[in-house]
Amino acid sequence: MNLNLTLFGQAITFGIFIWFTMKFVWPPIMQAISQRQKTIADGLAAAAQGEASLEHAQKAVHDELAAARKRAAEIIDAASKRAEQMVSHAAVAAQTEGQRLLEQAQQQIAQEVEQAREKLQKEMTHIAIAGAEKLLGRSIDEKVQRELLDKFAEGI
Repeated sequence: MNLNLTLFGQAITFGIFIWFTMKFVWPPIMQAISQRQKTIADGLAAAAQGEASLEHAQKAVHDELAAARKRAAEIIDAASKRAEQMVSHAAVAAQTEGQRLLEQAQQQIAQEVEQAREKLQKEMTHIAIAGAEKLLGRSIDEKVQRELLDKFAEGI
């Protein structure tokens, strides 16, 4: 056998193999590689979009928390002011009620003092009449007794 012919046959077989591979094997492999590259690129884009979405969501959460804290502080301030107003109002109401009770007690005391004076005047009048009757040794009629009582009451 001739070495050149064998080498030439192997070269032709190798060429046919390369042609066959380029024609039938290589396109599906390149298509699979292209699809894989596209899938990887889409995945990377989705990951980047997910990161951007995550950053946006974190910023939104941070903003919402800040707004909630601010609102909570406003509510606490309003509640504190309302509590102060309620305490102030209660103090004023208590003071007013105390003043009213004091005035009522003073009126009641004045009324009781006046009643005690009237009662004392009547008792003093009766004692005076009784003393006058004993001095005179006789009973005073009712009309004279009334006149004496009225004059005595006016004098006191």
